[in-house]
Amino acid sequence: MTIVRPTANLAEKRRILQLETLYDLALALHAERPEEELVEELLQKVCAVLDPAAAVVVTRDNWGGSRTLSSVGWQGRPVSGDALLQTALWRELLAQGQPVTWRDGELAGLSYQEVLATPLHCRNVYLGFLALFDKEARGTEASSFSDEDRRFLDSVAALAGVALDSARHLDELETQRERLAEENRALKGKLVADFAGNRIIASSAAMQQTLDMVERVAPRGISVLIRGESGTGKELVAKLLHFRSARSGPLIALNCAALPEALLESELFGIEGGVATGVTARRGKLELADGGTLFLDEIGDLQSALQVKLLRALQEREITRVGGHQTLPVDVRVVAATHRNLEELVEEGAFRGDLYYRLRGVEIELPPLRSRRQEVPLFLRHFTERFCSREGIAPPQFTQDALALLLGYDYPGNVRELQNLVEGAVSLADGEVDAVLIRSLLERAGDSLEPAEGETDPGVLELATVEERHIQRVLRMADGNKSAAARLLGVDRRTLQRKGF
Repeated sequence: MTIVRPTANLAEKRRILQLETLYDLALALHAERPEEELVEELLQKVCAVLDPAAAVVVTRDNWGGSRTLSSVGWQGRPVSGDALLQTALWRELLAQGQPVTWRDGELAGLSYQEVLATPLHCRNVYLGFLALFDKEARGTEASSFSDEDRRFLDSVAALAGVALDSARHLDELETQRERLAEENRALKGKLVADFAGNRIIASSAAMQQTLDMVERVAPRGISVLIRGESGTGKELVAKLLHFRSARSGPLIALNCAALPEALLESELFGIEGGVATGVTARRGKLELADGGTLFLDEIGDLQSALQVKLLRALQEREITRVGGHQTLPVDVRVVAATHRNLEELVEEGAFRGDLYYRLRGVEIELPPLRSRRQEVPLFLRHFTERFCSREGIAPPQFTQDALALLLGYDYPGNVRELQNLVEGAVSLADGEVDAVLIRSLLERAGDSLEPAEGETDPGVLELATVEERHIQRVLRMADGNKSAAARLLGVDRRTLQRKGF
């Protein structure tokens, strides 16, 4: 009979545990996960098997600085990844290229009797190291790391090195994908920068999303409802929808709030000759837009009687001129715009629900300028250059105080108000535009003229500064949650990390 001594049984259990851990690590480390999670998983698994009193994993970036740090058992002592990568232990690991054991020393403020450390590397590139301090005693076992522990740690390091290398390659690919996506958005921005003598500026995430939607919707024949405050550029977006479509007909615009009902009906549907003395036949906007796009601005102000006729024309795809009897087929795509709350108007009975749903095939919301202040410097430059070119004058300089006021103002009239403000300031400027001139042009605005907090320093014009402060504001709104902040900003979390947040 073979008698299995308890120590042998314990050693066998330890080997089984190590094999199981290696298998679990192989699965865990080779999953598509961020490096921080991989390092944390590595440390937890190793500590569960080898029972150190303390442990640390530090990885470095391509320039030798610390990238990821995870530790246990440091008991409140501050641990610096950069400091760990300056120690003699790290230099020894680089020289040996394999696990090393040191005794009776101190590392980053932690005294130890024994440390077992191993480099993390892959394809001759050293990515960092893992160090275990002072193995805990278990029963009658000696409290030191064995050769078996050393071999186990070496195997773990080999797995971790490959996993970290793969994770970094995936991260690089994701970064490249984001960069290409950003470049693609920038190229789209350039493509839409000038069309039919118009320009749309869209550097904010909200406007980039709007333009992305326009690019997707434009080739389709579906009706579009553009919503937003007055002056946000609804007509420009309507023009972009038309010029990005495949429709060969013209773009015809009609402001539904500009004419009384009798005139608006003939403008929309046309009028037959002889209806009244001296009246000649005239085509309406629906006829003129045949094969193209009809832009109905301020659709919320359309009178009830005309709502019925417009709905029928859209459903039947035919019209009848005022005073006429013959129906005329029309092929028109309708893009409508409003600053009013159509849902409330429908509930109040002031706007037909069936027409509302007919117009709202796709809805595009334009954000107000105050929610995308980072675009103010871009608009400022564009309006200044365009106005000065048209007037044949030299562009004036805007002082920092003037720029701070422009960035801090809320612009109730949005982009249209900013354009008028810039043109007025340039017209009155004598070489430069200062805060006194801006205040005089906006004196009715009172307290809203004050610059936003923290935006009076000389760097206010730098887009990077504006972007940084905007991200900081959103991070505060999200209580420091980077994932939530990234969703609010409309970017990937890695984009925030790449920008240093």
